[in-house]
Amino acid sequence: MITKEQQKTAQKRAAEMIRQTGIKITEKEANSVGIVDFGLNNLEKEGVQVLTLIQTERISVKVLVLFPNQTEPEHWHPPVGDDPGKEETVRVISGIVYFYIPGEDTLKEGFIPEGKEDYYTMRKEIVMKPSDQITLAPGEKHWFQARDKGAVKC
Repeated sequence: MITKEQQKTAQKRAAEMIRQTGIKITEKEANSVGIVDFGLNNLEKEGVQVLTLIQTERISVKVLVLFPNQTEPEHWHPPVGDDPGKEETVRVISGIVYFYIPGEDTLKEGFIPEGKEDYYTMRKEIVMKPSDQITLAPGEKHWFQARDKGAVKC
Protein backbone atom coordinates (compact mmCIF):
# COMPACT_ATOMS: atom_id res chain seq x y z
CA MET A 1 0.00 0.00 0.00
CA ILE A 2 1.36 3.40 -0.92
CA THR A 3 1.73 6.11 1.70
CA LYS A 4 -0.15 9.44 1.65
CA GLU A 5 3.13 11.16 0.80
CA GLN A 6 3.74 8.82 -2.15
CA GLN A 7 0.16 9.41 -3.32
CA LYS A 8 0.50 13.22 -3.19
CA THR A 9 3.86 13.10 -4.97
CA ALA A 10 2.44 10.85 -7.71
CA GLN A 11 -0.64 13.09 -8.10
CA LYS A 12 1.52 16.18 -8.57
CA ARG A 13 3.80 14.40 -11.01
CA ALA A 14 0.84 13.05 -13.03
CA ALA A 15 -0.91 16.44 -13.09
CA GLU A 16 2.26 18.07 -14.40
CA MET A 17 2.57 15.44 -17.16
CA ILE A 18 -1.06 16.05 -18.15
CA ARG A 19 -0.55 19.82 -18.21
CA GLN A 20 2.60 19.42 -20.32
CA THR A 21 0.44 17.90 -23.07
CA GLY A 22 -1.61 21.11 -23.22
CA ILE A 23 -4.64 19.61 -21.49
CA LYS A 24 -5.93 22.21 -19.05
CA ILE A 25 -6.95 20.86 -15.65
CA THR A 26 -8.03 22.60 -12.48
CA GLU A 27 -6.23 22.28 -9.17
CA LYS A 28 -9.22 20.29 -7.89
CA GLU A 29 -8.83 17.86 -10.79
CA ALA A 30 -5.08 17.64 -10.20
CA ASN A 31 -5.75 16.70 -6.58
CA SER A 32 -8.27 14.05 -7.65
CA VAL A 33 -5.89 12.03 -9.84
CA GLY A 34 -6.27 8.43 -8.75
CA ILE A 35 -3.09 6.55 -7.97
CA VAL A 36 -3.55 2.87 -8.76
CA ASP A 37 -0.94 0.35 -7.71
CA PHE A 38 -3.26 -2.69 -7.97
CA GLY A 39 -2.17 -3.74 -4.48
CA LEU A 40 1.26 -4.65 -5.85
CA ASN A 41 3.12 -2.04 -3.77
CA ASN A 42 5.48 -1.16 -6.60
CA LEU A 43 3.94 1.92 -8.22
CA GLU A 44 7.00 3.00 -10.17
CA LYS A 45 7.03 -0.34 -12.02
CA GLU A 46 3.39 -1.48 -12.05
CA GLY A 47 0.57 1.01 -11.78
CA VAL A 48 -1.19 3.89 -13.48
CA GLN A 49 -2.39 7.37 -12.61
CA VAL A 50 -5.99 8.15 -13.61
CA LEU A 51 -7.85 11.44 -13.93
CA THR A 52 -11.55 10.72 -14.40
CA LEU A 53 -13.23 13.52 -16.33
CA ILE A 54 -16.64 11.87 -16.86
CA GLN A 55 -18.12 8.74 -15.30
CA THR A 56 -21.68 7.53 -15.90
CA GLU A 57 -23.21 4.09 -16.28
CA ARG A 58 -22.78 4.27 -20.07
CA ILE A 59 -19.56 6.20 -20.64
CA SER A 60 -16.36 7.23 -18.97
CA VAL A 61 -13.65 9.61 -20.08
CA LYS A 62 -10.32 9.24 -18.37
CA VAL A 63 -6.82 10.55 -18.83
CA LEU A 64 -4.19 7.96 -17.91
CA VAL A 65 -0.60 8.77 -17.07
CA LEU A 66 2.20 6.25 -17.20
CA PHE A 67 5.43 7.28 -15.53
CA PRO A 68 8.69 6.34 -17.27
CA ASN A 69 9.01 2.54 -17.56
CA GLN A 70 5.72 2.03 -15.72
CA THR A 71 3.43 -0.83 -16.78
CA GLU A 72 -0.30 -1.14 -16.28
CA PRO A 73 -0.71 -4.85 -15.55
CA GLU A 74 -2.56 -7.24 -17.84
CA HIS A 75 -6.30 -7.03 -17.33
CA TRP A 76 -9.63 -7.21 -19.11
CA HIS A 77 -13.15 -5.92 -18.65
CA PRO A 78 -15.33 -9.03 -18.36
CA PRO A 79 -19.09 -9.35 -18.71
CA VAL A 80 -21.12 -8.76 -15.58
CA GLY A 81 -24.69 -10.01 -15.57
CA ASP A 82 -26.38 -8.82 -18.77
CA ASP A 83 -23.60 -6.32 -19.48
CA PRO A 84 -21.16 -7.73 -22.10
CA GLY A 85 -18.22 -5.87 -20.55
CA LYS A 86 -16.58 -2.58 -21.36
CA GLU A 87 -15.47 -1.67 -24.86
CA GLU A 88 -12.42 0.52 -24.49
CA THR A 89 -10.84 3.03 -26.85
CA VAL A 90 -7.36 4.29 -26.03
CA ARG A 91 -5.74 7.29 -27.74
CA VAL A 92 -2.17 8.35 -27.10
CA ILE A 93 -1.74 12.05 -26.32
CA SER A 94 1.99 12.16 -25.58
CA GLY A 95 4.87 9.74 -25.38
CA ILE A 96 4.97 6.24 -26.77
CA VAL A 97 2.73 3.48 -25.42
CA TYR A 98 3.64 -0.16 -25.94
CA PHE A 99 0.30 -1.96 -26.06
CA TYR A 100 -0.11 -5.74 -25.80
CA ILE A 101 -3.13 -7.71 -27.00
CA PRO A 102 -3.95 -11.30 -28.06
CA GLY A 103 -2.09 -12.60 -31.10
CA GLU A 104 1.31 -13.71 -32.27
CA ASP A 105 4.20 -12.97 -29.90
CA THR A 106 5.89 -9.87 -31.35
CA LEU A 107 7.10 -8.36 -28.06
CA LYS A 108 10.30 -6.54 -28.99
CA GLU A 109 10.40 -2.95 -27.71
CA GLY A 110 8.71 -3.38 -24.34
CA PHE A 111 9.52 -5.63 -21.43
CA ILE A 112 7.72 -7.82 -18.92
CA PRO A 113 8.35 -6.77 -15.33
CA GLU A 114 10.92 -9.06 -13.74
CA GLY A 115 9.45 -12.23 -12.28
CA LYS A 116 6.00 -11.57 -13.79
CA GLU A 117 6.27 -13.64 -16.98
CA ASP A 118 3.32 -15.86 -15.96
CA TYR A 119 1.04 -12.84 -15.48
CA TYR A 120 1.71 -11.03 -18.76
CA THR A 121 0.38 -13.48 -21.32
CA MET A 122 -0.54 -11.05 -24.13
CA ARG A 123 2.54 -10.60 -26.30
CA LYS A 124 1.34 -9.06 -29.58
CA GLU A 125 3.02 -5.65 -29.48
CA ILE A 126 1.53 -2.51 -30.94
CA VAL A 127 3.71 0.60 -30.72
CA MET A 128 1.46 3.62 -30.35
CA LYS A 129 2.53 7.24 -30.84
CA PRO A 130 0.60 10.49 -30.30
CA SER A 131 -2.74 10.47 -32.16
CA ASP A 132 -2.71 6.66 -32.57
CA GLN A 133 -5.70 4.90 -31.08
CA ILE A 134 -7.03 1.40 -30.61
CA THR A 135 -10.44 0.04 -29.64
CA LEU A 136 -10.63 -3.14 -27.60
CA ALA A 137 -13.60 -5.48 -27.59
CA PRO A 138 -15.30 -6.30 -24.29
CA GLY A 139 -13.34 -8.95 -22.42
CA GLU A 140 -10.17 -8.54 -24.53
CA LYS A 141 -7.06 -9.01 -22.39
CA HIS A 142 -4.46 -6.27 -22.64
CA TRP A 143 -1.64 -4.46 -20.89
CA PHE A 144 0.53 -1.51 -21.75
CA GLN A 145 3.60 0.41 -20.72
CA ALA A 146 5.62 3.53 -21.31
CA ARG A 147 9.34 3.72 -21.63
CA ASP A 148 11.90 6.37 -20.69
CA LYS A 149 9.74 9.50 -21.11
CA GLY A 150 6.42 8.21 -19.80
CA ALA A 151 3.13 8.72 -21.63
CA VAL A 152 -0.32 10.28 -21.38
CA LYS A 153 -3.34 8.70 -23.02
CA CYS A 154 -7.08 8.93 -22.90
